[in-house]
Amino acid sequence: MLKENIKTLRKQKGLSQEELAVKLNVVRQTVSKWEQGLSVPDAEMLISLSEVFETPVSTLLGETLTQNEPDSLKEISEKLEVINLQLAQRRESRRKTKHYLFIALSIAIIIVFILTATMGNAYMEWDYSNPELAVSGVIIHAFVWAYVRIAPFALIATIVAATLTRKKQ
Repeated sequence: MLKENIKTLRKQKGLSQEELAVKLNVVRQTVSKWEQGLSVPDAEMLISLSEVFETPVSTLLGETLTQNEPDSLKEISEKLEVINLQLAQRRESRRKTKHYLFIALSIAIIIVFILTATMGNAYMEWDYSNPELAVSGVIIHAFVWAYVRIAPFALIATIVAATLTRKKQ
């Protein structure tokens, strides 16, 4: 078991016996003897082997490993097809999210516009000798003033964005 695992892991890492021997500071014949089952590495060498192969010692001592065979072209194309499908679904989900967000923003702009229109200028009749009311009145007035000037452009932008993100037939 150990001899097959050493040989299989060495080949999976693309190492020759000589290259593995250099990494472990042993001679090539030592690696060859391990792979032939004529000798076994000691505990310290098993740890070094596990570090080189980037695998636990238990894997080296455990069951026989099978060599990974390269994926066939058909398997690769099937995997790519699944990935492409997942990407398309993710794009469609993002498109829908953006579309409904722009619709919601358009509705919110219209609702706030209606609220500001029905509210009128009631804040202009407040008693501004009270500092708290004066500050609140100025803040509301500044909001209404900016909103009335920006809202039409924002509404047009959100409607155009909602139109552009709708599903194309």
